[in-house]
Amino acid sequence: MAKRTINTEASLTKKVWTLATTLAGQGIGFTDYITQLTYLLFLKMDEENVETFGEKSAIPEGYRWNDLIALEGLDLTKQYEDTLKKLSEEENLIGTIFTKAQNKIDKPVYLKKVISLINENQWLLMDGDVKGAIYESILEKNGQDKKSGAGQYFTPRSLIQTMVDVTRPKITETVCDPACGTGGFLLAAYDYMKEQSQDKDKRSFLKDKALHGFDNTALVVTLASMNLYLHGVGTDRSPVVCQDSLEKAPDTLVDVILANPPFGTRPAGSVDINRSDFYVETKNNQLNFLQHIMVMLKNGGRAAVVLPDNVLFEGNAGEIIRKELLKNFNLHTILRLPTGIFYAQGVKANVLFFSKGTPTQDVWFFDYRTDIKHTLATNPMQRQHLDEFVECYQADNRANRKETYDAETNPNGRWRKYSINEILERDKTSLDISWIKQGGDEENKSLAELMQEIKTKSDNINKAVAELQKLIANIKE
Repeated sequence: MAKRTINTEASLTKKVWTLATTLAGQGIGFTDYITQLTYLLFLKMDEENVETFGEKSAIPEGYRWNDLIALEGLDLTKQYEDTLKKLSEEENLIGTIFTKAQNKIDKPVYLKKVISLINENQWLLMDGDVKGAIYESILEKNGQDKKSGAGQYFTPRSLIQTMVDVTRPKITETVCDPACGTGGFLLAAYDYMKEQSQDKDKRSFLKDKALHGFDNTALVVTLASMNLYLHGVGTDRSPVVCQDSLEKAPDTLVDVILANPPFGTRPAGSVDINRSDFYVETKNNQLNFLQHIMVMLKNGGRAAVVLPDNVLFEGNAGEIIRKELLKNFNLHTILRLPTGIFYAQGVKANVLFFSKGTPTQDVWFFDYRTDIKHTLATNPMQRQHLDEFVECYQADNRANRKETYDAETNPNGRWRKYSINEILERDKTSLDISWIKQGGDEENKSLAELMQEIKTKSDNINKAVAELQKLIANIKE
């Protein structure tokens, strides 16, 4: 039975993605296709809910799945566009799924192909994990497509899982991601929390009230809401809201924040940030998200946040925020990440782990950057690559932590503690700290790896010599 489920998941994903490739040839981008797939999938499952389980439809009469499937040509396109407009005006989950919905498949023959593909399967009868896995795999494939630009919404699943494993959200706690993308952190937290209790009230709280997500892009809110819905979360009202988190103070405080806020500057046309609850005014997007997260945590609440290197060393506003973080929060752990793990190339990032209400005494650093090489294609970061970090973290009792670094016996140990006084003495209170000598793991490399490095360096030298020879030849002419 399990084997058939896996085959269903793989074959369905393949069908969905094969059609995406066909539509791409007609100028319909992957992201547009997946959005339309989301709208149609919701209509199909609503129809299944009525026919298979006798439930009352959540969709207004005249705008349901059966109103679409009998049509073809321009009649189909018009009915579909009328349906999107009507449902975008609805409230609760429907209005969220269809936020600012528009038809992007203007050729009726291709719209009919997508509808036919969805109509071939009984989606509601699939296990929730299977439905969710199919959808997530499609989202992830879309993220890998460089033309779609969707990669910015993805954090490696291995990193998300690690952050959840050590932060340990409880089934009775509230969890928020203020820049939730397609909902990866919220889903990982949900999966972790749902195993903790079979109590009906606790599980009801988890499904309907525990999770909170925000994103300022309507398309992303649609995808995130559907992603959660297919996993059985937020079946009446989506936990995700289309809102710019930075525009105003949070309405409620939360127990746990898991996030990877967008890097870079605020998009053109965004509202300027003018928050009286912030510690300092700045145009730096990451610093503003960090301030927002600090404000949004309950006293005793905890956060795990992916942030770029500049947050660790930038002066002026950056230093003010770091001092606040050290003074009124316990910034107990920083995980330094390697490049090559995000779809955006060359990103240098870290995970900051902190709790609110007690000052920092020591900051523990885990250097998973120096001499670590990952690529998305040939050597993607897996959850087991971070096992040493999880072991060192000691989530059960952080008092049991022990450094693996030793100046005499293990200068390349990746786990090292710095006292608050050592941090405060640093220029600009910089947290941009590394101690492992580059190339320190040379003796651990295999002969094949060393030979490959030598070949790469040799090729680079040969290219440089060839370029130099061309320049000399041009000078002589």
